[in-house]
Amino acid sequence: MDNNFKIREGLYLLFLFSISSVVCSSIRYSLPEEKKSGSLVANVLKDLKLGPGELSAHRAQLVSKSNKQYFQLDTHSGNLFVNEKIDREALCGEMEPCILLSEIVLQNPLKIYSVEIQIEDVNDNSPEFSKNEFELAIPEHVPARTRFPLESAQDADLGINSVQNYTLSLNENFWLELQSDSSGKRYLNLVLDKLLDREKQEQIGLTLTAVDGGLPRRTGTVQININVLDNNDNFPEFAQSEYKVKLKENSPRGTLVSKVEARDLDFGSNAQISYTFHRVPEKISSLFQLHETTGEITILGPIDYEKEASYHIDIKATDGGGLSGHCKVLVEIEDENDSAPEISVITITSPLAEDSPLDTLVVLFSVTDQDSGDNGRTSCSVEMTLPFQLKTTMNKYYQLVTQRQLDREKVPEYNIIITATDWGSPRLTSRRTIRVEISDINDNSPVFEKSKYEMQVWENNIPGLLMGSVHAVDLDVEQNAKVTYSLVPGNASGAPATSYVSINSETGNLYLLRSLDYEQTKEFQVTVRASDGGSPPLSSEVVVRVVILDENDNAPFFLYPLQNSTSPCNELVPKSVEAGYLVAKVVAVDGDSGQNSWLSFELLKATDPGLFSIGAQNGEVKIRRPLTERDTNKQRLIILVRDNGHPPQTSTAALNILPVDGFSDPYLNIASVSQEASEEDGSLTMYLVICLAAVSFVFLICIIVFVVIKIYKKESSFITSLPQFPPALPEIPETGVDSQSGSLSRTYQYDVCLTGGSLSSDFRFLRPLIPVFSMGDPNVSESHRISSVSQETPEQAKPREQARGAVSEDAAARSGGPSCTGNQPITANANIGQNDWLSYQ
Repeated sequence: MDNNFKIREGLYLLFLFSISSVVCSSIRYSLPEEKKSGSLVANVLKDLKLGPGELSAHRAQLVSKSNKQYFQLDTHSGNLFVNEKIDREALCGEMEPCILLSEIVLQNPLKIYSVEIQIEDVNDNSPEFSKNEFELAIPEHVPARTRFPLESAQDADLGINSVQNYTLSLNENFWLELQSDSSGKRYLNLVLDKLLDREKQEQIGLTLTAVDGGLPRRTGTVQININVLDNNDNFPEFAQSEYKVKLKENSPRGTLVSKVEARDLDFGSNAQISYTFHRVPEKISSLFQLHETTGEITILGPIDYEKEASYHIDIKATDGGGLSGHCKVLVEIEDENDSAPEISVITITSPLAEDSPLDTLVVLFSVTDQDSGDNGRTSCSVEMTLPFQLKTTMNKYYQLVTQRQLDREKVPEYNIIITATDWGSPRLTSRRTIRVEISDINDNSPVFEKSKYEMQVWENNIPGLLMGSVHAVDLDVEQNAKVTYSLVPGNASGAPATSYVSINSETGNLYLLRSLDYEQTKEFQVTVRASDGGSPPLSSEVVVRVVILDENDNAPFFLYPLQNSTSPCNELVPKSVEAGYLVAKVVAVDGDSGQNSWLSFELLKATDPGLFSIGAQNGEVKIRRPLTERDTNKQRLIILVRDNGHPPQTSTAALNILPVDGFSDPYLNIASVSQEASEEDGSLTMYLVICLAAVSFVFLICIIVFVVIKIYKKESSFITSLPQFPPALPEIPETGVDSQSGSLSRTYQYDVCLTGGSLSSDFRFLRPLIPVFSMGDPNVSESHRISSVSQETPEQAKPREQARGAVSEDAAARSGGPSCTGNQPITANANIGQNDWLSYQ
């Protein structure tokens, strides 16, 4: 603050208000006008009782109550500077004191300090007269001490810097008189000291000088030209010395304000009166117009109550002889509600975090109205549907705070319309829209488009194949909505999921890492996790079910006759059979599923194509006509099985059919041996039951164990003669297929005649289940029967019953040896699963 001035008043008493926790106090400074921009006014830290840096910490702002920002506040040092050069005369005119109002607003907590800066006047204006010359007409013989009012000089400065004195150039006739009215306003009169004599001096020239009291002093001069007139002894007189008028602001141009009237008792030209403004400033002459002859005062310019509430107008009436009379017109301006409320935003919190607590300050603003009375009273409101609440503080400040929780995903931004209305008639309203953005927090987990995904891939795929993609959406934005994908650790079909599938972390594409085999794995599941980029991240999981589709990549496999066997498979057929006799049942399986496993049979090649037929669906080989002597003794059939895949796959197997006249005794011996073995199994079961019942008797247990050991040794010698299983069995699907798919679901009994060596070659696949007996063993009977459930008709079984006797030696010789089994029913089960194997007795 300048050293020539001091603080006129100390700090006002601080008032603590409970409304919205706002503390408001007032501080006052004084400042000479015409200070340059950047001049220091004061340091507010001491007056605000704040330390260095606290203004910045509280986000201090200097809010001007005028249209211009005359000052600026350095929030770091607390210095208050002049922002714009101040002209007190232009700012306040004749108003005293001239005070500029500002407010320092602190936040967190909200505090408001009123700052009043009084602008002190400096002597920067010289006294001025409205004209360079004044013309006075004074009749002669005017008595001494007659006063002639003069226009005072106008000085825009105030107090001691305004006009303090007047001087008049030396003369013999006049002297100056300075008077003051009840309001303290000075009036200047020219007093006649010596009678005028027109014959001696027709014109008198005087110089009037106005002097102010400033340092240095300034002066203003005007030339007074006095014309001495002939005698006119009556002055114009007004009916009232003072007229009082009330005028509404914003009255249109030409509106009659008042009418003044003066009378002169003279006659002729001395009684002709003209009216003029007397000693009025320029602002009055620009607002009002005075008719010269009628004395009517009308409006010339705009009348604004906010600029001036009243006007004092001096009017002079002059007659034709130069005599004049004076009156005053006091015009009081009535306020009209012509100024709408003004909304000034102090601070806005945008973007606003969606997790902001309740009562968080969103907008701080003030509302002012330049009108007075009820016209200047205001009320403020916002939309009730918004999640904000309006709180009122003192000095027409308002706070907009949060009253409900925000959700950016529902409403990303708010356009808040603030409405301010005054109490005038009619009411005036102002609106201002404030845009507040809501910033995002990570409060939403990624959500998959589906609750469960199912993808289908063909088996035998290429590693790296794209099998599909998953997609999750996060309602958050930016980094909080950036979704990355990963596989949840776990097993898929007994192996880590990462060994089957990989996922693109950005796109969610799923790729197969290995070639899949439907026959090994039909489906598996992996779990995909979607995580966002928030802190902390949120995630969700979804199960992806991968279904492997079957391809026709497995050729049918013959179970009977055994495919790729080095020894031929022989079937014995009596020559006496009739047409339709069931020779054999071809059994085949396919490792594929669905229509890829539907099998059909056909006779690809035969020694006599017209003698045999095969069922396309059930694989039954039957005789189409009775055998004749011309038929060869060995019929070779090449059977083809075809699946229903695209393209279809096929397999072939060879079957030899040997027509014979009958069956020999050695094969009957085989049947009796089989019956004895069955009896032995029954006795073993009985012994086991006895062993369990007599377990408490040690002696009896020992005897039973000894018997069991003896029987076990006897069976071991019998079993060692049985053939072993082949090194490897074809893979058989778990689910059996019916006869329409090319395999059997029913059991069949049919005769099998084996030539020499057939037991060691033709039934190699079934060898672990069929005892093999040496033809030279005397303990083996001539025939051996394999019991099963028969579905033959009596007509089909009759030839076999007839042939159950001995086989003639001639027939055995023609067939290449006597090693032939008669009437051996075989049970074939086509519904072969993982726990289904062919069993024979």
